[in-house]
Amino acid sequence: MHTQLDWSDVKTIREAQMRASSFLRERGAKDPLFEAELLIRHCMDWDRTRYLISMMEPIPSAVLDELDSLCQRRAQAEPLQYMFGSQEFYGRLFHVRPGVLIPRPETEILVEQVLRLADELWRGDEKLAVADIGTGSGAICITLASERPSWDVTTVDLSPDATAIARENAERLGASVRFLQGDLVEPLLQAGEKVDILVSNPPYIPSSDVDELDEEVRVHEPRMALDGGADGLVFYRRLCEALPRIVKPRAVVAFEVGIHQASDVAALITGSGVIEEVHIINDLAGIERVVIGVRR
Repeated sequence: MHTQLDWSDVKTIREAQMRASSFLRERGAKDPLFEAELLIRHCMDWDRTRYLISMMEPIPSAVLDELDSLCQRRAQAEPLQYMFGSQEFYGRLFHVRPGVLIPRPETEILVEQVLRLADELWRGDEKLAVADIGTGSGAICITLASERPSWDVTTVDLSPDATAIARENAERLGASVRFLQGDLVEPLLQAGEKVDILVSNPPYIPSSDVDELDEEVRVHEPRMALDGGADGLVFYRRLCEALPRIVKPRAVVAFEVGIHQASDVAALITGSGVIEEVHIINDLAGIERVVIGVRR
């Protein structure tokens, strides 16, 4: 049910922010004032500086109409990224829409670690074969291909929706990525290909926990990109079982993991029998977030 906001006495940008934020607060927004600012900036196509110096300016009625409709959508817990159609990742803007997982800031740590270790193990300009399993919006594969243009980057996803969005992002950002549709590493195994770097941010939330997620994630983001099976580890098991057939004699394997999963995933990597060295890296919140295996 839509509760109409009353904008009749709203004249300035600042008044619009206050009205929108109180509406969002009543509907459980975590940071209503900032969200209201983001919505207005989106309507006006302004950066933060322009916004802050224009607070006392009159707000056009067409903007109030658009702001009203965005507030109603936000009240249904629709993610801001889907409403705006984009999310920044590693300094690049990625288009996102329903059907694709929204890139998270902690995944930047996964990318950073892959780049760092590659520089340690190989010369900078070497033509490495890299596979990103689970394409999503293309954030990981496109960032790697953009940061290291000499690499041959392939990505695999089961979802045609995700693959379509990631292709659009690759074209727009000028990244050279090969897209394969299929189940995890199967397309690579069938082609008899091996990789220097295997990277993945697979679905890792235990099935029973998916229904407990915030409405914003649970209702709007694709379950296929969240649900990691009964214990959240089903995809890591399958990926690690394939390691002997897919990694080269010198290789890096890098996974993003969920909370309390790092040591289990580290054990799966060493259990593959082909990777002897494993590192666990924390995210900015101190959660063990990235597990890296190195085959020297």
